[in-house]
Amino acid sequence: MGIYMKNIKEHIRLGQFKPVYLLYGSEGYLKRLYKDKLRTAILSDGNEMNYSYFEGKGVDTLKVKEAAETLPFFSEKRIIVIENSGLFKSQSDLADYIREMPETTHIVFVESEVDKRNRLYKAVKDLGTISEMNSMDEANLKLWVATLLKQEQKKITEESILYLLGKTGTDMDNISNEVEKLVCYTGDREIITSQDIEEVCTSQISGKIFIMVEAIGNRRQKQALDLYYDLLALKEKPMSIMFLISRQFNILLQVKNLLSLGFNNNAISDKTGLMPFIIGKYVSQSKNFTEKILKEALTYCIDMEEQVKTGRMQDSIAVELIIVKFSAA
Repeated sequence: MGIYMKNIKEHIRLGQFKPVYLLYGSEGYLKRLYKDKLRTAILSDGNEMNYSYFEGKGVDTLKVKEAAETLPFFSEKRIIVIENSGLFKSQSDLADYIREMPETTHIVFVESEVDKRNRLYKAVKDLGTISEMNSMDEANLKLWVATLLKQEQKKITEESILYLLGKTGTDMDNISNEVEKLVCYTGDREIITSQDIEEVCTSQISGKIFIMVEAIGNRRQKQALDLYYDLLALKEKPMSIMFLISRQFNILLQVKNLLSLGFNNNAISDKTGLMPFIIGKYVSQSKNFTEKILKEALTYCIDMEEQVKTGRMQDSIAVELIIVKFSAA
């Protein structure tokens, strides 16, 4: 847990808040969690009349200022939440305004991306608290899953948690949904097993692509094609599938190169950004391909993408050709 998330927790515990907060990054679950925590804590009396919400590009800063200038109604504080506005990648007069807005008003910005050179970013940094919220590392994810289950009087082994994360990926919203399904599925039973996870948890598309590339590497053409047709039946876009296949080939090439240079699994995890619990699978899968074939596959994917974009080939056929070519016995 980052130091700035701890700061926000401390502000909430003490009831002493900064004028402005910026929550940004790729992890929607954490941003929503802390946005809601701040809203609940600042509106301690639950008076929704002192809450304003703005969302999306083109936020009217004049209306934001009008809301900020309005005195709280039967309360000490007013909160404004501004979400996905893009204000930290463009210019606005809010950078100057937040330095002079009433002490009774607090603003919480929630964004995916920011430019740290932006004037508003610098103003928020001077006056308030900025917290970058991206995916947790493996240790914290495991702890979080165990905590979620403990709240429901459930127990799970570390091995089963790793199996769950292998299916769900690291998106916390997705993990939370799958944990909820497990809790419902197991009913009064205390222990959650890998078999339970296999029965009810949905593999993310990236997990299915992993299995597909494994089938390609093992020259199991029918299995690879069946997996592809399954994804199409689920309305996955062929170009999204092509991108993920290409990404998989690229990761395998990186892993293969790092192995040949003598790096161990932990070092490979650091250099590729892959979670440690999945590195072993990538190391194993990389042995199904030579470096030459992986480079050839990447070049072929680029060629197929070009043919689709120039209208010379249908997207679904292009992906099928990639699978057929590299899974041929």
